[in-house]
Amino acid sequence: MSLPAIEIRALRKEYTTTTALHDVDLTVPEGSLYALLGPNGAGKSTLINIMAGVVNKTAGMVRILGHDTVADYRQARRLLGVVPQEIAFDPFFTVEESLRIHAGYFGVRDPGPQIAFLLDALALTAQARSNTRQLSGGMKRRLLIAKALVHRPRVLVLDEPTAGVDVELRQQLWALVRRLHAEGTTVLLTTHYLEEAESLCQRIAILDRGRVVADQPTGELLDQITHKEIYVQLATDLAAIPPALAPFAPEWDGQRRRLRLRVSRREPVAEALAIIHRQLPEIRDLQTVEPRLEDVFRQLTNSRGDTSTAHLPDL
Repeated sequence: MSLPAIEIRALRKEYTTTTALHDVDLTVPEGSLYALLGPNGAGKSTLINIMAGVVNKTAGMVRILGHDTVADYRQARRLLGVVPQEIAFDPFFTVEESLRIHAGYFGVRDPGPQIAFLLDALALTAQARSNTRQLSGGMKRRLLIAKALVHRPRVLVLDEPTAGVDVELRQQLWALVRRLHAEGTTVLLTTHYLEEAESLCQRIAILDRGRVVADQPTGELLDQITHKEIYVQLATDLAAIPPALAPFAPEWDGQRRRLRLRVSRREPVAEALAIIHRQLPEIRDLQTVEPRLEDVFRQLTNSRGDTSTAHLPDL
């Protein structure tokens, strides 16, 4: 049996007036595409910084492919690539020079082929000889990703990699992530764009106030929501909600002339649709919406609502 890519046991981080992590246990299997989600301030970046050796833990253990991040720091760090939230760069070097220097930190003797691959994959070839201070914010983000991958790590950690980037970079990044994962790289992703985690990741852990409140395959998390929603767009105003629709917990949006109903996922929807058609006049459009990761996230984190999520459908 292979070692876990990331193994965290009883991890605790205390500051003077607060505890950022409360005895966190987490196991990321090798070869997985794993999401770590949570509201702002949940402790995600603290956990990642401890893994990378940037922050000292108070107690507990972190191993990267069996190597303790303190007792065997060099080997653990060599196996790990981290793309941080903050954009940091050295203004005195070109893009290519920055990548060569970074590869040297890990003892890579001939980084040329990997640098060429990353420059092409991240659309940085034209900027290879440009000074890093001349790059746009999006280009600097691409350089951060390339630096995290230049030593060919077996475990890649992406801490909010698409925050504030354009659609083109987001698509390029996910194409690269899928390719790396297909080649065997373990990927741990944190993001506030929950639809990204839902579509990309096989398993999701949710951190809230420094504690793991969920750690399950994505499908099992979504199965926790027992209802789906039906949005009914009417052509005219609705004077009153018909009593026959009360079992569906109706909510009327008069400005949009839209009625939201909740129906059980475990029962055929045909009966509910028949009642809706009998009770509502002049239906212009109707849409059923399956549960999303956003719904589970809000349920488990007490609906704090401080994360970016997909909006409700417009009919």
